[in-house]
Amino acid sequence: MPTEENMEYAIRVQDVTKVYRLYDKPIDRLKESLSLSHKNYHKDFFALNGISFKVKRGETVGIIGTNGSGKSTILKIITGVLTPTAGQVKVEGVISALLELGAGFNMDYTGIENIYMNGTMMGFSRREMEEKLKDILDFADIGDFVYQPVKTYSSGMFVRLAFALAINVEPEILIVDEALSVGDVFFQSKCYRRMEEIRKNGTTILMVTHDMGSVIKYCDRVVLLNKGSFIAEGAPGAMVDLYKKILANQMEDLQEKLCEMNDFSGGITASGKADGQARVKKPREGLMRDHLTINPSRTEYGDGRAEIYDLGMFDERGNLTNLLLKGEYFTIREKIRFHREIQAPIFTYTIKDKKGAELSGTNTMFEGADIHSVKAGDEYEVNFRQKMTLQGGEYLLSMSCTGFELGEHTVYHRLYDVANITVISNKNTVGVYDMESEVEAVYHPAEGEG
Repeated sequence: MPTEENMEYAIRVQDVTKVYRLYDKPIDRLKESLSLSHKNYHKDFFALNGISFKVKRGETVGIIGTNGSGKSTILKIITGVLTPTAGQVKVEGVISALLELGAGFNMDYTGIENIYMNGTMMGFSRREMEEKLKDILDFADIGDFVYQPVKTYSSGMFVRLAFALAINVEPEILIVDEALSVGDVFFQSKCYRRMEEIRKNGTTILMVTHDMGSVIKYCDRVVLLNKGSFIAEGAPGAMVDLYKKILANQMEDLQEKLCEMNDFSGGITASGKADGQARVKKPREGLMRDHLTINPSRTEYGDGRAEIYDLGMFDERGNLTNLLLKGEYFTIREKIRFHREIQAPIFTYTIKDKKGAELSGTNTMFEGADIHSVKAGDEYEVNFRQKMTLQGGEYLLSMSCTGFELGEHTVYHRLYDVANITVISNKNTVGVYDMESEVEAVYHPAEGEG
């Protein structure tokens, strides 16, 4: 007899733990199995450690976390691919899962044969799959390749067919694990539109993704994991902020934020603002760079007369972070110490893409800043504040202190690719940056239409 809780929740994960035994040498596994004294030759690795959460029917929930957090492992346990070491999972409804590329497909079968085989595994008759076949093939749009063995497919064609099958069998629960990262941007857009359609029709969606823009745009709620442990769950924006602290190794800030969330006496304290702008907070102690992800393989050079000894990036709320939201203002801060006299120092920053192409940047000379001559022991703190209009993605930050002496460009200190910038976006346009177009469309119906 279905209980009220069964009717409300599609997925219930309760105290799930998954432990793997790790052996230093292959022979150690045999030694342990034959040991009369039951000596252990292995180390326990907790891929998951007491994870609990619930997903309501019709809800779209995202699971986020760094690599190795156990995101894919919990999805495999929910779908029955893996068995938990401890705890239990209860699922109410028919699951259609799109896990890692290749799961559930026979590489020697054709696309058509795999469609029928997977349909049978999900409990559909051949006649039912024949009725769905046209929708699946139209969505996949891979042409006559559907009659070829899938081992001949490109990764893009494979994910097209796999996703078309998973999303067109009218699932009660759809589970997706990073699969969309393989397809091209147009197919990804079509997939998200289709996911939005079935979500509105009441399908429960559980998704794992590194695309924080999609998390914010599509998810009703987010579960945050780290190193196999449950950290928090809640609204997408709040969970992404916590995730940013994990990425930036700001574990102290993370614990402080979790304490704030659990402190019901006063709620979460908002960042102070002045003159309509976010107040850039100073780190409590130490250097700003210690709270960022800094490139250990960065290139730096110069004549040594100046030294960029610290740097920081601050989002609109004043958080020191490598993750920035598209459309928001952010600040790049440089701290420079001088070891010799310099008449007219120039401070710069440049943002490049992963291929090394310069996308944007400026310097104090371009901006007309009033920079004084300096002597040994002087310091400058320079803040560049601007709006992030680059598309969502990964970028590299460089900065320098330079100048002109006797008409020659002189580098006092330059840091190439010193830090990464991850831009999170829930709306990407074409190209490198967003021109923030304002759209007006006026509809004129044909004459005679009501």
